[in-house]
Amino acid sequence: MKYLCMVFWKAVAVLTLTACGSVLAQSPAKRQISPAVAGLGKGFVSKSAKVNGTTIHYVRGGTGPAVILLHGFPQDWFEFHRIMPRLAKQLTVVAVDLRGVGGSAATTGGYDAANLAEDIHQLALQLELERVYVVGHDIGGMVAYAFARRYPETTRGVMILDVPLPGIEPWDEIQSDPSVWHIRFHQVPNLAEKLVAGRQVDYFRYFLSRGFSDADVAHFANSYAAPGHLRAAFEFYRAFPENEQFNAAQRGALDVPLVYGAGESSPFAKIIPRTAESLRAHGCAMVETVLIKNSSHYVFDQQPETVAELIERHASL
Repeated sequence: MKYLCMVFWKAVAVLTLTACGSVLAQSPAKRQISPAVAGLGKGFVSKSAKVNGTTIHYVRGGTGPAVILLHGFPQDWFEFHRIMPRLAKQLTVVAVDLRGVGGSAATTGGYDAANLAEDIHQLALQLELERVYVVGHDIGGMVAYAFARRYPETTRGVMILDVPLPGIEPWDEIQSDPSVWHIRFHQVPNLAEKLVAGRQVDYFRYFLSRGFSDADVAHFANSYAAPGHLRAAFEFYRAFPENEQFNAAQRGALDVPLVYGAGESSPFAKIIPRTAESLRAHGCAMVETVLIKNSSHYVFDQQPETVAELIERHASL
């Protein structure tokens, strides 16, 4: 009887180890690369890193000088999928999900541009990226400017596309423009979450009209589907007063080359010259402006080749 019991438990142990081995063997398959990342082609990977008290997701590919891509609202890293394969031919490309978006963890706070720049700084250090070039669109553009201000010694340049900068004139004027009504709406505590929850596709489609497929909109809506992630979308806007204070205080000399631009039919195109002059008044020594033809706000989707060429020209050593 004792012998039978020993045989029985040995068999159980073998079966258990076999099952565990099977699970472990299958785990890479279960973590198959997403279709969005696979669509970029060979050499791109999707990973996460623990930085600045949170977890940040990024997609990386290519070799050469590093360029970090920072998305805007209501998008995620996928905003750059049309240009990443081209850039990766000569650059190390890292497209990031900002804190609280997509594969990055949502947190209770920390959505001001200066802290988001700290996320990116720590990520660059962890990935051993030296003297990065940072490209930001919309909210990502605010983060890119904060990055240049906080870590000028670690960047060879910054590109800020289609976004006004809180605390940099004509910020006060732009806030009263009817085209940016959503800023005030998003800033009302807890309201936007209640009204948009479950309606992300409809709400995002309002913004993502020209050049976006239903699949694109569904992808972005999914990145803000969880309650914490949807809240994060609006916390970016609620942090604008902090961004304003931070930017207004930055008046020291900054030798980092800045490219500041917008789509020629974007509502922000008209403020490009005045914002550039304000940046110079705040100590930015090298400011270049650009208008992207045949594009409105979503320049990476509407004119990807033009923007890719612009990045290559400034980000390549």
